[in-house]
Amino acid sequence: MSHADPPSRPAGPAPGSPGAAAAGDPGAGDPDAVLPELFAELPEPFRDAFDPAAPWALLGEPLDALLAALPSSALDVPVTPDVHLLGDRIAIGAGTRILPGAVIEGPVWIGRDVRIRPGAYIRGGCWIGDGCVVGASSEIKHSILFPGAAAPHLNYVGDSVLGRKVNLGAGTVLSNFRHDGKPIALPLPGGGRLATGRRKLGAVLGDRVLTGCNSVLHPGCVVGRETQIYPGVMLRSGVYGAHKLLKLVQGIEELEIS
Repeated sequence: MSHADPPSRPAGPAPGSPGAAAAGDPGAGDPDAVLPELFAELPEPFRDAFDPAAPWALLGEPLDALLAALPSSALDVPVTPDVHLLGDRIAIGAGTRILPGAVIEGPVWIGRDVRIRPGAYIRGGCWIGDGCVVGASSEIKHSILFPGAAAPHLNYVGDSVLGRKVNLGAGTVLSNFRHDGKPIALPLPGGGRLATGRRKLGAVLGDRVLTGCNSVLHPGCVVGRETQIYPGVMLRSGVYGAHKLLKLVQGIEELEIS
């Protein structure tokens, strides 16, 4: 992998385009200034396509182009009959271990030394980097997992980007669709909203973000690198800084049983 040099910054996205703030919103002139530090190093296939003002844009044409270029089948590991491969353009790298009951739909690129555990469901449109873990009964849909990212236990990852060494606690859900079906816009810390141009967007988690068990991230969460999210947190759509601790503050009352 090559070190990701910061790309030259555009003058600013056009109104209504991914990464543009809604007209009249605070911060509309410099939307990338409100986003936290996310990734120290990008996987080679995404390095030139990365826009720090709209990191979710990797889920569009860059991901689609990579998957469209895959051969019909490129399996560098034996796949046993109790693993279900559906569709075509499925690439699986050497050293990857897939346990019984996993379901993998193409198109998908799975790197080297990945661990895919029983009952995992990898839906079409995924890029899963070297050394990742997709755990028992976890579902990954149209997402990018940088090398070493883990969704190891009962997770849902929809339309999301997970940085290197991200670890999702058991039961963490990255939800990706609003009930009203409206396009997803991120509330900004200083007011206003940042349009993403996407109707489906889960989370963009920077390198080494950790989520606690049973945390739920609402559609459109951007979390800076090395931030930790406490168990049980329900994180509203928005932008959260790097190197932070996000915790749920609640009281516990102990009562006598009458």
